[in-house]
Amino acid sequence: MKELTLKSILLGCLAGVIFGAATVYLALKAGLTVSASIPIAVIAITLGRKFFKTTILENNIIQTTGSAGESIAAGVVFTLPGFLFLSANEAGISSGEKYFDYMTILVLAIFGGLLGTLMMIPLRRSLIVKEHETLPYPEGTACASVLKAGEKGGNFARTAFIGLGVALLYAMLQKVLHVIAETPAYMTKQANKIFPSAKLSGEITPEYLGVGYIIGPRIAGVLVAGGVLAWLCLIPLLASLIPGDIVASQLVKLGMLANLDTPGGPGSWNPSAHSFDDWSSAIYQAYVKQIGAGAVAAGGFITLLKTIPTIISSFKDSIGSLKEKGETGEGAVPRTEKDLSFKYVIIGSVVLILLMALLPMLPGESIFNKLLVGLLVVIFGAFFVTVSSRIVGLIGSSNNPISGMTIATIMGTCLIFIAVGWTGKIYEPMALVVGGMICIAAANAGATSQDLKTGYIVGATPRNQQIALFVGAIVSSLVIGWTVHYLDTPTSEMTKQGITHAIGSPTYAAPQATLMATLIKGILGGNLDWQFVLVGVFIAITVELCGVKSLSFAVGATSPSPQPSRSSLAAPSVDW
Repeated sequence: MKELTLKSILLGCLAGVIFGAATVYLALKAGLTVSASIPIAVIAITLGRKFFKTTILENNIIQTTGSAGESIAAGVVFTLPGFLFLSANEAGISSGEKYFDYMTILVLAIFGGLLGTLMMIPLRRSLIVKEHETLPYPEGTACASVLKAGEKGGNFARTAFIGLGVALLYAMLQKVLHVIAETPAYMTKQANKIFPSAKLSGEITPEYLGVGYIIGPRIAGVLVAGGVLAWLCLIPLLASLIPGDIVASQLVKLGMLANLDTPGGPGSWNPSAHSFDDWSSAIYQAYVKQIGAGAVAAGGFITLLKTIPTIISSFKDSIGSLKEKGETGEGAVPRTEKDLSFKYVIIGSVVLILLMALLPMLPGESIFNKLLVGLLVVIFGAFFVTVSSRIVGLIGSSNNPISGMTIATIMGTCLIFIAVGWTGKIYEPMALVVGGMICIAAANAGATSQDLKTGYIVGATPRNQQIALFVGAIVSSLVIGWTVHYLDTPTSEMTKQGITHAIGSPTYAAPQATLMATLIKGILGGNLDWQFVLVGVFIAITVELCGVKSLSFAVGATSPSPQPSRSSLAAPSVDW
């Protein structure tokens, strides 16, 4: 059956370009991303089969190639605009601004995307095949169902399209016509002496219903428990203890509020009233997000410790497969078990380190500086690609705590920098490079894992999928870098106001990138609030000791409250 064909690669690249550009816009504008695999699979089975006569394996290559764009775009936008927000030099310009250009973004996007795919090569057999029953990979499983429905046609396909139709109708009523509430929220007032600023909210959408159905009530319950701790325990407690001016000062310190005299920021600070319109959101951004980052970092580390046997067996299998191919020839391996050779992982990692050391557009004062950065990228990449793959296997790519893993990477990198005596503004861009590449790699690894799960279910050739992922990563990065550069160009109005970058303005706030830059400045400058991070670490340990998977719990605790749409009259926000 036809699989890795020119038409499947070209159609996949086209989808990757479209979804990658759309993700850049959404992530900069609202801090949100959209999952691409299932929409691309739907496009493939409708347009591909009708107009291009594609097979199910070609459709799988289309969605595999295309999904790389969305994941890489998310990783780029959540971190690399941070170059604009690093410590200013004597001229008042960010020390990282010179690195925020098309070529640097392109190189980091390609390197991060390739790293995520490379590191998944030895892990596929252990995580996708051996743990097929224990790791559902919800989007990958759903995507396989869509592809099979399109192949079978008849009643089976009709069922899938009825589901799509109902979800589309619901989304139209909710997002376009605003008949159904988008994000209903119920919260107590700050003046409530018994339970101040407690918030219960939800994003009631078909996609979350589908993911919840696939992951099951156990994992979903743990996620909700983390949210209960954050929004109904920690936030009401902090709201009853900390006055508004202190919360606002913390937001100023984190770079989320200009100063105490300027209204706005998370929770809508009101300087004249010394209060917030939404206390719960303000406290979440000021304190709870850092607690959650510590919990995610600890949960990820605990998960890694548990996963060490899996990693060891993965590499043993990979090395063993090299020996088997040498002894028996490649023909003895079934088509559905043919991965790219493990030697490509070794060679690719070494080449990546050398290129990072030699390319002039990447930050670093010397070859030694850049070699260490490259080494950290590969080490952290191997760690967080494994963690990311396991997370999305349990709870889906939509809930993958990429920001938490990036924060943990930045913390680890900055601490290593401090240990070798690298402190000060000149090292901040280097730390952001490590964090940015790991964010891209972890995001792409999550999407890659779902793609490989889909391929495993429909009987695809893993090697063909891995080649398609490499192609998709490179082609999508070409457009992602251009889209970021285009959106960063200030309008004539902005230019009159002296604004040189649209990213960082109210139009494209880039909240995640601002947080990453603030963390780097805080750690390398010696003024990070470690107390909040450590609280999160010990929450994760406590939960783990109770027999609950701490990473799922931590993801729930770090999940932000969905913000009601301003244009939605049907989205109630009720104060008690």
